[in-house]
Amino acid sequence: MTVPVVTLNSGVRIPQLGFGVFQVPVEETQRAVETALEAGYRHIDTAAAYRNEEGVGAALRAVGLPREEVFVTTKLSNDDHGRGETLAAFAASSRALRLDVVDLYLVHWPLPSRDRYVEAWKVLEKLQADGAVRAIGVSNFLPEHLDRLRAEADVVPAVNQVEVHPGFQNRAVSEASERAGIAVEAYSPLGQGAALDKAEVTRTAAALGVTPAQVVLRWHVQRGRIVIPKSVTPERVRENIDLFGFELDEDQLAAIDALDAGERIGGDPATVS
Repeated sequence: MTVPVVTLNSGVRIPQLGFGVFQVPVEETQRAVETALEAGYRHIDTAAAYRNEEGVGAALRAVGLPREEVFVTTKLSNDDHGRGETLAAFAASSRALRLDVVDLYLVHWPLPSRDRYVEAWKVLEKLQADGAVRAIGVSNFLPEHLDRLRAEADVVPAVNQVEVHPGFQNRAVSEASERAGIAVEAYSPLGQGAALDKAEVTRTAAALGVTPAQVVLRWHVQRGRIVIPKSVTPERVRENIDLFGFELDEDQLAAIDALDAGERIGGDPATVS
C-alpha cells in the first residue's frame, strides 16, 4: 500500500498518513506500533509528554525496517522551553527512541503565558542546523504565534500540528499556516469519534462501501492535510490506512466541510499554560 507523501518547506518528505500514539498506554505502545508498521504505516508520531517514546523505539528495532523508511516525529514538553532545557529534553527523547536523527521535532504548545517559545524555537533551529533533526515544526500554534516566529526567528516551521476534525476545522489556523508555507497536520482527526455517526458521514460510507472513519480520514487527505489517526485495535489500525482505493466527490467533501461547529475537544492554545 502506497501512502502519498507531502514535501515540506524544508524539502523533507513526510508520509501524509501516520500513526499517532497519544494516550496509548506505555505497556501497549510497542505492540501497537509494531502492528502499525506491519500494516504499512511509515510515519509514527509520539511526544515526550506521552511518556511512550521508549515503546516506539522498541517497536522500530523489533520490526527492523531500514531507518530511512520510517519517519518519526516527537515533541518538546511544556516544562522544557528554554535553551538548556530544550537541549536536554531533545537528548532525552533521542535516547528514549534510540535514534541518532529525529525526522521531525515539534514545540508541543506555545504556552504564551510563559513567553519562552521563541527561545525554544531557536534551539530547534540549531538542532536542525547541526543535523540532529531533519525538519522542525510546531504544534497548537495560533496565527499570532506563527507571526512572531516569522518575525523573530530564522526558520519558518515546516509543520503546524493542530486539532482538526469535522466538528472543529480550525480554519483560521489552517489558513494562516498554509499562507506561510507551513503544512497542516491534523491530530484528533476523527474528533474522538464524534463525527462518525453524522448522517453526512454514514451516508457516504454506505455509498462507497467503507467505514465512517475511512470517510473522515479520506476527507483529511483530499483536503491536503497530514493526518495521524490513533487506535490500539489491530483491525482499526489496518482500516485507517486503507484509504487509497476510493475517493470522495466534491459534494461529499463539501457535506463534511459543512459539519464544522467550532467544537474544540482539546485545550485552547491561547490559554494552555
